[in-house]
Amino acid sequence: MNKTELDLKKLIIEVLCLEDISPDDIDSAAPLFGDGMGLDSIDALELGVAIRLKYAVDLDVDTEEIREHFASVCNLARFVTTSGK
Repeated sequence: MNKTELDLKKLIIEVLCLEDISPDDIDSAAPLFGDGMGLDSIDALELGVAIRLKYAVDLDVDTEEIREHFASVCNLARFVTTSGK
């Protein structure tokens, strides 16, 4: 697990108040929504705001790419790493 993935996992836990899990419990390649972690649209909004503030990235919610970026921690890490200002 790279540093960005670890930081994102910690951010997910903090922002979504997931007190019963640790970063090691989150599979970087597993889906964040649906059958994976089971996050919902409200979680996505909260997480999107936190990522925007922490990493200074622009999230265009009107694109299909946003679904791909939020598909997993791996995808989020790649997006943050390549899009940060």
